[in-house]
Formats: sequence, C-alpha cells, structure tokens
Amino acid sequence: MELSQDTLKGLKSEIRLSEYTTIGLGGSAKHFISCQTVDEIRSAIEFGERENLRTEILGGGSNVIFPDEGLDGLVVKIDSKGIAFEDDGKCTKVSANAGEAWDNLVKACVEKNLAGIECLSGIPGSVGATPIQNVGAYGQEVKDTIACVKAIDRKSLDLVEINNGSCEFGYRRSRFKSNDKDKFVIVEVCYNLKNEDEPSIKYDELLDYIEKKKKDAGEGRHATGRTSLRTVREAVLALRRKKSMLADPADPNSRSVGSFFINPVLSEVEYLNFKERLDSIRVKRAPSYKDANGMKIPAAWLVENAGFVRGYKRNGVGISSNHSLALVNYSGTTKEILLLASDIESAVFERFGIKLQKEAVVI
Repeated sequence: MELSQDTLKGLKSEIRLSEYTTIGLGGSAKHFISCQTVDEIRSAIEFGERENLRTEILGGGSNVIFPDEGLDGLVVKIDSKGIAFEDDGKCTKVSANAGEAWDNLVKACVEKNLAGIECLSGIPGSVGATPIQNVGAYGQEVKDTIACVKAIDRKSLDLVEINNGSCEFGYRRSRFKSNDKDKFVIVEVCYNLKNEDEPSIKYDELLDYIEKKKKDAGEGRHATGRTSLRTVREAVLALRRKKSMLADPADPNSRSVGSFFINPVLSEVEYLNFKERLDSIRVKRAPSYKDANGMKIPAAWLVENAGFVRGYKRNGVGISSNHSLALVNYSGTTKEILLLASDIESAVFERFGIKLQKEAVVI
C-alpha cells in the first residue's frame, strides 16, 4: 500500500511481531509505531483511519497471539511510561501510564508500603492491559483497587475518564473486553492503595508457602509477627517462578501467554450436570470453589484430566512442564498452537461437557 505524504513520524515497516510477544509468535506488521504520549497515540489512530489501515493496539505482548502471516495494517505499541503518587494520609492514589511494565508498578508500590496489588507481583505485561482483563492472581483482582481508567475514544479521539463502577468488571472481563472491545485505547490507570496496611493473603497456596518459610526460619507455623508486603511479593514471585509464569528468557517453559484458558464458572444447573457427568465417567470428584457467580472449576484440572498432561509436546508446541494451563511455543507456529488449543477444548468438552474460554487474545 502506498501511503500519503503525511506519513506518521517514527513509522516503521515490516516489523516482526514475534519479537514483541512473550510467546514469540507472529509474522511481520506491515506498519508499526511506538507511542510515548497521548498525542502520539491520537496521531497514530488518526493516521490509521485516514489510510484505511486495520489498526491493532499492542501493550506488553504477554497475552496476545499474532497470526503467522503477520498483519497487513498498523500496529500501535503503547510505550508511555511514568508513575505518580498522591498521598492523602490513609490512602495513596497511584497513577500509571499504560505502557509502564505492570511489575515495575507493583514493585514500586510494595517498596512504598502501599497495599492492594502485592499478590499480583510478577505478572508480565503492561499497566494498560490490567483493566481489560481485570487481571487477578492469588486472591486479588485489580478491580478492587482501580479508581478510574483514562482512555482515548478511537472515533472521536477525545480523552475520557471512566470510573470503577462504569468499567463493568467481572471475572477476567470488563467493558473493554466485551461491549466496548476496540472502542478505547487505555492511556492511564489510577489505583487507590492503602498506606502501611496488612497484606491481603486469601489464597491457601500462598499462605501455606509463607507459613512454611516462617517455620523454616524458626518462627513457627503460627508466628504472630506481621507479614510484610515485601514477604508476600517475594513469595508470589517464587511461586510464579516455580510454575514458569515469570517472563524468563532462560526458561523455555515461560515462552507462553501465561494461562491460556479461563477457569470456568458454572451455574447451579451446570454444576449439577457436571457432577452427573463425573458419575457417568466414574470420576469421583473434581476440585471446585464457590464463586460469586457460581462454582469455579480449575481449567488446569479439566485439561489434565482430558488427557493433556504437563510436558506434552507436539511438533514445535506443547504444554508447560510446570503448569498445564500454559501452552508453550518451543519452535512452532501460531497455527500449531491454536490447533493444540482447539484439540484441548474439544477433549474437555467431549469428556466433561464444559466449553473452555481462551484467556489469550488471538488476533
């Protein structure tokens, strides 16, 4: 495509998208630009519209899979950085630009003894992606701390502010992922965090790990000493590292998008049908957890019990040796990993009658 003379400053051509994703997949983008400011993002969106280009927004690349043939359009990478803190005595308003690495933000907040996102340590990706997915781990979700989201309306190019209640947060979802998918480009997220507060430890695996560390240090299983935010962060990082859920070039199992599937949440009727299904195939029980919307079934259990175990490999892709929800690119293609995902979905549905939903965003 021949572009107009009013070409966007900093525009590049034929950039390998695999180099910008944690899973390392995807062909070349016809056009690619990195944006550091709101005005640059506006200009990029306007340029794509003017040139009639398919325009995709890219953050940290930790939850996205591009096609092998690449993208015949424009990829706008959000690279705006910066974190600001405003303390009112009891709480601190933390404002972070969308391109800031999420774990940099968590680390900075923990170092300032600001509680509320410590259990989300080590999650790869950028700040701007956290409201879209309502990112969560180890008993915390960002919806519990987000005050507002600032975003550019892709049609009007106006900067809008959307408060927490208007984000329509749910389990791994928001309006930005459903009703208003591709309507906005998030440029800043504001969080309300508590000053000098006790860390939130709701997840048994995390609590057990911390108590074991205390016991090993001679403090006793029920030590009364206050658990610091730093201790929680270090524990989460250790657990994620053990599961290859930290971005690590030295760990081939981390060449993934993290959890590929969302844990299904079943209604009462669906859960009863599921239990009947288990009886019919002579499976005694499956782990389940009460959720505000129903019963949550671990997708990892479904995957493994449908015949896809950790360490499974096929062609150049497979399942992580350390976590059955991570589909790994060893030396494969997008086509191969999506075929593997499809086969897993079919096997789970055939055996358990449950349709898995992808957490990964497939372009």
